[in-house]
Amino acid sequence: MMITLDAPIPDFQAQATSGLRVQSSALVGQQYLLYFYPKDSTPGCTTEAQDFRDRFAQFQQANTLIFGVSRDTLRSHENFRRKQELPFELISDANEHLCQLFDVLKMKKLYGREYLGIERSSFLIDQHGVLRYQWRNLKVKGHADQVLEAAQALQSQ
Repeated sequence: MMITLDAPIPDFQAQATSGLRVQSSALVGQQYLLYFYPKDSTPGCTTEAQDFRDRFAQFQQANTLIFGVSRDTLRSHENFRRKQELPFELISDANEHLCQLFDVLKMKKLYGREYLGIERSSFLIDQHGVLRYQWRNLKVKGHADQVLEAAQALQSQ
């Protein structure tokens, strides 16, 4: 089962940094963002994380939690989070459950070699657990501002 816009997302559980177990049903009453990124400590992923970090207080004012998601290990996530001083949690999706649910695994090419990787994507879920906004195959520059604008608009509804 995959997610669709303006429909409730299926319940999921995932392990995150700080020993947190994220369960979507426990997030009812709170907006949240799941942003999927390819790999910790790479240039684009670092810039994206910093952009969300720098707007964190504004996301809090919009009653919106932020979760970064990649297939990296929790240990890698903890190091990345500490190094970049990220105030939000990172979810380890090593089993690719969330990646498959949100359909973000795509064939990519690097130096002529094909591999299955995460397509940079973000999903904004409202306080009722309904997917309200999605951005797929996005560019990092300006993305955090787009998401913040959407979160603020959703909060005021």
